[in-house]
Amino acid sequence: MKLKTRNALAGYLLALPFLIGFAGFYLIPFLWSIRFTFTSGSGGTAFVGLRNYMDIFGSAAFRLAAWNTFRFILIGVPLLMLVSLVLALLLFDKFRGASFFRSLFMYPLVLPAASVVIVVQAFFSNDGLLNQFLSWLGLPIEDWIQSEYAFPLLIALYIWKNCGYDLVLFLAGLSAIPREYREAAASEGASYWQTLRYITLPLMTPTFFFILIVSIINSFKSFREAYLLGGANPHESIYMLQHFMNNNFQNLSYQRLSVAALLVFLVIFVLVLVLFRLKARNER
Repeated sequence: MKLKTRNALAGYLLALPFLIGFAGFYLIPFLWSIRFTFTSGSGGTAFVGLRNYMDIFGSAAFRLAAWNTFRFILIGVPLLMLVSLVLALLLFDKFRGASFFRSLFMYPLVLPAASVVIVVQAFFSNDGLLNQFLSWLGLPIEDWIQSEYAFPLLIALYIWKNCGYDLVLFLAGLSAIPREYREAAASEGASYWQTLRYITLPLMTPTFFFILIVSIINSFKSFREAYLLGGANPHESIYMLQHFMNNNFQNLSYQRLSVAALLVFLVIFVLVLVLFRLKARNER
């Protein structure tokens, strides 16, 4: 047996436990859920073609959840990246207390989501501290979590929760830029903003791309906060696709659940594929 063949066989054998686990817990259930999208009934035995897809697209609840999820990504991800970038630029320069602030922004990552949401509810619920303060001033109160204000609250919670992670990635990207570039620009009389525009930001394109992908993926994980904030049936402004899938799971509507999950997968797959194509075009 050739050395190359032996090495390939050894590699496959070493990867076999992972491949078995991946097939058992991810691949086979994923293929089974695709089968569910074309069937009906609790056992999924009757073939119905595309009827489940037509029902999903005709569902007002699904359209609301899809729009809210798209709006959340469209607003939350750019704001998160902007806030993280500004903080990274401020904390990149060495000054007294910089390490403390870096650790401070990482703190939300280790906090349980439930405890964070409890604090938010203590401030913004119907009988929370904010309403008590407004009532003391004689101003009208609002049930912030069960109103249109729930969406900006969720955005703020998403930014606060994920800012530290993106901050570390931006700091790593800034550290990877050779200091000589900035020093050469400074010796040529370039201002801070010129250095930032023509040297720092262009050289951080790979970092921007990676953080964008991670931020989009993390935005789909915000269901945990949204669920704890508003429950299974929150205000319609924060009714996400994950709510739709979770409610259908509880109602044993596996076909609708499978269709929604497959559509989410396709959207993420196409979005990431487009971003990779744009990155490759930019590199060329």
